[in-house]
Amino acid sequence: MRRLIANSLPSRGVPLWLKLVFSLWVVAWAPTYWVLLGPQNYFWLCNLANFLLLAGLWRESRRLVSMQWLAVALVGTFWAIDVGTAWLTGWHPIGGTEYMFDPEHPPLTRAMSLYHLILPLVAGFAIWRIGYDRRALVWQSMLTWLVIPASYLFTEAERNINWVEGPFGQAQSVMDPWLYLAGLMLFWPLLVYLPVHWLTLLLSRRRRG
Repeated sequence: MRRLIANSLPSRGVPLWLKLVFSLWVVAWAPTYWVLLGPQNYFWLCNLANFLLLAGLWRESRRLVSMQWLAVALVGTFWAIDVGTAWLTGWHPIGGTEYMFDPEHPPLTRAMSLYHLILPLVAGFAIWRIGYDRRALVWQSMLTWLVIPASYLFTEAERNINWVEGPFGQAQSVMDPWLYLAGLMLFWPLLVYLPVHWLTLLLSRRRRG
């Protein structure tokens, strides 16, 4: 019954205009990031979300859209809080967005990074239209368990992509690197994805109410 409730919301489809607008965004964003930051930057989970969410919108795949909802909902919220607070006060309460105020980063790159504010809205709207797949928690966790070790092995340490070298964009030296990496792989599903998953299931049930 719980699976039926979570996966059988009435599907009204994703509007064509949203598919087209988001497609135009990815077409503009992807090559720009490649030129300015290099292909390693695509290892970021939030950057991968652009591609996977685009595929999910066109396929109207509950699984893909739901996975990316887990990936960006809480992260996008914290990103917005950190950038907004720093913009108003100069203080980063969370950290990890200092690059947005670093003149060494190209202005275009910083401007395009505002997509962190948009992805949760797009993914959330798509779920509202086509429903939430409760299996997304497992699938997104497995994807994360692939991406994090790959980020550690195949990207430059100074980039600290997905915080594989240390939390909040800062390198750590307290723990053994592999032990830290194992903790990071637990952190994402338990503290980032799971709260969003539970809240989404709760809202889905109330919607059917």
